[in-house]
Amino acid sequence: MRTDNRAVVQAAWRAFATHDAERIAAFFTEDAEWLAPAGNATAAALDGPSHMIGRDAIVRFLSRDFSRLFVRDVTVDFRGVYADGDRVVVEETMSATLVNGNAYSNDYCFVFELRDGLIRRVREYMDTARGHRDIFGDTTASGLPELVHDLDRADQVGVELG
Repeated sequence: MRTDNRAVVQAAWRAFATHDAERIAAFFTEDAEWLAPAGNATAAALDGPSHMIGRDAIVRFLSRDFSRLFVRDVTVDFRGVYADGDRVVVEETMSATLVNGNAYSNDYCFVFELRDGLIRRVREYMDTARGHRDIFGDTTASGLPELVHDLDRADQVGVELG
């Protein structure tokens, strides 16, 4: 019986939206990788890697870290989901409210590579300049300290951001 990889990726997106670690983990191989552009704004704001290696790292990002930055009104407008064998391509626009109250909106393209019905690798592409403008403002240097301060303050007082 052949796995419908398109359906697997669509179900994975529904799991990502729950931020439930167990549900998310069920979609990834243990050795999964998630590769995003180096220095992307999300990784910079969260002081995290742009290349996550291993299911645990990916699950931690999707279940915990993501909602430290994107705190409200997260919506995904899917433009297309295309499958060819073990590869599924997702085009989307994601919008959200950031921890500092600013609006975020960016276009993404994800290439999912599956193995035996599980996600083995994700290659993420986005408009990195737009991401930096939305997250940090017109100049990265001036917006970064305020955003990091907001994230740190929320962690120190135990605020649930997502």
